Amino acid sequence: MTYKTLFLDIDGTILTPNHTYTACTKDAIKQVQQQGILVFICTGRPLHEVKELGEELGVEGYIGYNGAYAIYENHILVNKPMDKQILEQFLALAKQNHHELVCYTKDKNYYTSLSHPVIKNFVDVFQLRNNQLLTTDVHEQILGSSIINVLPSQVQAYEELDTDIHLSEVTVNNISNCYDIIRQQVNKGEAIKSVLQHLDIEPRQAIAFGDGMNDKEMLQVVGEGFAMENSNPELFAYAKYRTTSVEESGIYNGLKQLQLVR
Repeated sequence: MTYKTLFLDIDGTILTPNHTYTACTKDAIKQVQQQGILVFICTGRPLHEVKELGEELGVEGYIGYNGAYAIYENHILVNKPMDKQILEQFLALAKQNHHELVCYTKDKNYYTSLSHPVIKNFVDVFQLRNNQLLTTDVHEQILGSSIINVLPSQVQAYEELDTDIHLSEVTVNNISNCYDIIRQQVNKGEAIKSVLQHLDIEPRQAIAFGDGMNDKEMLQVVGEGFAMENSNPELFAYAKYRTTSVEESGIYNGLKQLQLVR
């Protein structure tokens, strides 16, 4: 098989809990690039927060905001903000239940509070910059959002607001009771479909690595989907392969299984 694209999640896949990546991970990415394979970061994070990492690794393209925005060679391939009315319904429910939201635009991170301890922790864990208080004038620009301080028993109330949306738990060290808002037609898998169509590449020629349930659609779309050993256990059912943990260079070992790295 001739592989042409590689899609990589960030947290728990490229980056270890201490925000670093192993030498083997970087080497594996370089080796596949030398073979002409295009490497994309594919993350729930806002892209304005990951460009430095992308430049360090020399990636060719980006999918961010859990699939709401994709760019390759300065061409915007996907740009799908959230529905303003649905967002405002989520905000109202969050306020009623003392939950907090982080909302991302193309350029900044917006929060329902800048002082709440769960927000401060979220910002620290993800090392986020460009942070501002959420205001109504940016509601139409929100590409992605996460709800914080939500108990599992409270998830259903949000999902009942719109059948096109489900919540995906964020499984990152030192983050708890936090859920990404995932849209049925706007997710990592749908964004990858758009990228592959633009590049005229067949899904079977694509590889992906992930560790969270927001990677489910991504792993189902590509020909070779890898779940990291440190993944949410529910993700294994959607992956073709299982590789080692992020601390044990799971990307390298997975690509070695495909005989793409030495």
